[in-house]
Amino acid sequence: MTELATTGPTAYIFPGQGAQFPGMGRELAAGSEAARALFAQADALLGFGLARVMFEGSADELRRTDVTQPAVFVHSVAQFVARPAGLEPAMVAGHSLGEFSALVAAGVLTFADALALVAHRARAMQAACEQQPGTMAAILGLADEVVERVCAEVSAGGAVVVAANYNCPGQLVISGSVAGIAQACEALKAAGAKRALPLPVGGAFHSPLMQAAQAELAAAIGRTAFAPARCPVYQNVDAAPHQDPAAIRANLLAQLTAPVRWTQSVRAMVADGAVAFIECGPGNVLQGLVKKIAPEAAAASLT
Repeated sequence: MTELATTGPTAYIFPGQGAQFPGMGRELAAGSEAARALFAQADALLGFGLARVMFEGSADELRRTDVTQPAVFVHSVAQFVARPAGLEPAMVAGHSLGEFSALVAAGVLTFADALALVAHRARAMQAACEQQPGTMAAILGLADEVVERVCAEVSAGGAVVVAANYNCPGQLVISGSVAGIAQACEALKAAGAKRALPLPVGGAFHSPLMQAAQAELAAAIGRTAFAPARCPVYQNVDAAPHQDPAAIRANLLAQLTAPVRWTQSVRAMVADGAVAFIECGPGNVLQGLVKKIAPEAAAASLT
């Protein structure tokens, strides 16, 4: 792990869908017995060779939602359990799917229960995408308020488009119907956006078009045990710290159709004392976002 020259509270952060890459987890499994055990447990629980796809599969195989989400989740938790002794989080947060990893790290969910929910969520989201096709786009170089206003104007005309991921200042992802996203991108470029980039995603995540998935996931979340969090969990829907199981459960379900308030979450963690952020999972996207949101904080990967 990159050394962090800090002595204050450390936040552990966990990435979401999009962080995957071919070969992910292979070195981790080779170097950690604890990680190998989790990979084997995941294969048994899922009923297929997830580890093989992660270690040896193609980018196309990993891009399938029903593979991507379990893969990123398992990698993140395996890396967390393989961390050096004594590196305990003062607080945790996860970006979208990463919230499930954060809940395992905080002791709210067991690994097995969280993996079952992740797999259920992935299937429900895939089904919702097929029922109501949608897409997403990254808007660069505009204030959040301008993006929100344009989305509201386009939606007032009958299309579906909403702010979905508040990633960092000047980077906001929008989500909605194919027509709505196309119309919003043109309007946002006219409003001064530096770029409006369509994303290669399978659907309109974190938008009203995920309501069918939310209904499907509600029963699964309802029958899953949630324990009090050992440390505060800053959840996507309100960027606030939570430790009460009932609140965490409700926020996790609401997350499917609500925006990911990542910028607000990082700022809240810094305001509550975090001086360092450790990204736990594949890639390094989140630490890059942290450096843009809170340049005064240290950020590194747990590798």
